[in-house]
Amino acid sequence: MRRFTATVMVLAAMAPGGVALAQQLGDGGITPSIMTTAPGPGDGGTAAPMAFPSGDDAGTVSGEQYVVRLRNLEQRINELKEEIFRSKARLSLLAESVLQNAVGGSRAHIVHQNEMGSSYRLATVVYSLDGAPIFNREDESGALADRREFQVYNGQIGSGDHSLGVNLTYIGAGLPYMRGYRFSVRSTQSFSVPEGKAIQIRVVGFEKGGPLESPESRPAVRYVQRVISLREAAEGAEAASSTQAPTAGSGTR
Repeated sequence: MRRFTATVMVLAAMAPGGVALAQQLGDGGITPSIMTTAPGPGDGGTAAPMAFPSGDDAGTVSGEQYVVRLRNLEQRINELKEEIFRSKARLSLLAESVLQNAVGGSRAHIVHQNEMGSSYRLATVVYSLDGAPIFNREDESGALADRREFQVYNGQIGSGDHSLGVNLTYIGAGLPYMRGYRFSVRSTQSFSVPEGKAIQIRVVGFEKGGPLESPESRPAVRYVQRVISLREAAEGAEAASSTQAPTAGSGTR
């Protein structure tokens, strides 16, 4: 039996990269044990024990990867927070700028009101603000005269003193002796707008004098001014949007 065991061990050791069988004699018989051997020098390597990671080692490697990924995720979250913060800052500045343009400064709301009788048909309306034209409408068909009220201007204006120019032309109508005649009225009105406020100007075209007044002297203009808040001006603009002067059959020159 000893010779058999020695022979088996020698043969196993001679096999390159093989398994050495060590058989030990026990009370109950032969108990084989398996030992691994690394490749020998003839196999192109140096002898070294083959190592396998244990369960603890594998858990340590996975934990390190988890920590790295967690740190990367936290870094990305911080970058997103910074981007959101910068976006909020830009939106705040934009909103402040829009509100300042919408609410800040001063505004002017100018409305034309026609109270002329049936003997005068409004044909031309020209308005200027500080010498610059802001409204120019001509219509001899009668559509312009049919509007008893319409908006001339509603927008921003610098605070301080200003000048409003009005030029109206009427065509004689109704009575035979009025037909074919043209009547003009020119007027200029000064006004002042406080900072952060709005001014509402109602320009009323009316007939002055009585029956003894000559037809060419009757057309006149009066002004009704009122300083209001910017909010009231915005609300008035919405209400006046439905009373715009007609565009059909009219032109701007």
